[in-house]
Amino acid sequence: MLEIQQTAPLFQSMNQNNQLISLADYAGEKNVVLYFYPKDDTPGCTIEANDFTALADDFAALDTVVIGVSKDSCSSHVDFINKYGLKVELLADTSGAVCESYGVWREREKNGEKFMAIIRSTFVIDKTGVLVYVNNAVNHEGHAQAVLDAIKNLTNPEQTKNNAE
Repeated sequence: MLEIQQTAPLFQSMNQNNQLISLADYAGEKNVVLYFYPKDDTPGCTIEANDFTALADDFAALDTVVIGVSKDSCSSHVDFINKYGLKVELLADTSGAVCESYGVWREREKNGEKFMAIIRSTFVIDKTGVLVYVNNAVNHEGHAQAVLDAIKNLTNPEQTKNNAE
């Protein structure tokens, strides 16, 4: 299981536009919110994507890119983005390599049946490639705002200190 202060696993995968995206693309320039979700256009996943989209300008102002990852295809991602006007990058991890490297492809049980699935998880990677936020038990409601608040605290440690007093 990945933890805060570990070096983030490198990744590369195709985005919705069939462009190869990798963590190295953002090194030294952007923080990366890498959020894993089970499936395009499902209720919880749609709420989460819409919430990140609503805060897209706030993330951008903090030099942060938001990238969603699922095992859906590039064309599924295009449809999902177009349907809801999403402003997040979506990676098509059809091989499952990114999910495996981040430890989010796990066995789940529902109604007595065991199956493999993406566990809704979010990682924030700072500009140096270090994990600074890890949540392997995401509840989609209010999650995007919580991630934004965590990034604000990273970029303004004095504010964090003042809030604690």
